[in-house]
Amino acid sequence: MLRLTTLLLLLALVHSSTALKFSIDASPNPTQKCISNHVGLDQLVVVTAVSSGHKGDGQRLDIEIRDSAGNHYASPRDVVGEARIAFTSHANGPLEVCFTNTLTNPSSPPPSRSIDLDLDIGANALDWSAIQRSEHLSHLELELRRLESQTSEVVEVMEYLRMREQRLRDTNESTNERVKYFAIGMMGLLTALGWWQVVYLRRYFKGKHLID
Repeated sequence: MLRLTTLLLLLALVHSSTALKFSIDASPNPTQKCISNHVGLDQLVVVTAVSSGHKGDGQRLDIEIRDSAGNHYASPRDVVGEARIAFTSHANGPLEVCFTNTLTNPSSPPPSRSIDLDLDIGANALDWSAIQRSEHLSHLELELRRLESQTSEVVEVMEYLRMREQRLRDTNESTNERVKYFAIGMMGLLTALGWWQVVYLRRYFKGKHLID
């Protein structure tokens, strides 16, 4: 039962799509508004952003897609309507989809853009209808193919988590070893300092003829 629950949680983690709707105000000196989600290595990612507004409405919406490893995947400029970007990730870690809305014509109040964002990763990013048509799959065969893809991604996530846990464990063990040797060194240093103080004070008092 526990394994089944863990598997279902991993499926939800791996295959949950990010679907958001938000607005971003235009500004002469805009700051980026970023949406982040975790992706695995060599995973298919499809970013779909639908923006309101039109060309020449006094604002320019730019998009930048990057990951925590420094990889840049796309930077579409002056986006209006639907922008769809598909790519394969180059690293494990957070993926950021950032929006910048620049005010090009002063107005009061400042205009804004409404954005619908869909971020599909892995099996969710595949066009299963096209796969079904091209390979002439039945509904059952398609579901089995989808389940196989999802299971493979779960295995990859579990392997990634296992390797991450191993790195953290190695780091903890190394830190514990360093702390232990540091504590031993401090005890030795304090012992030597105490012994030196005893010897020094003994010589001092003997020099003053306070003790024999």
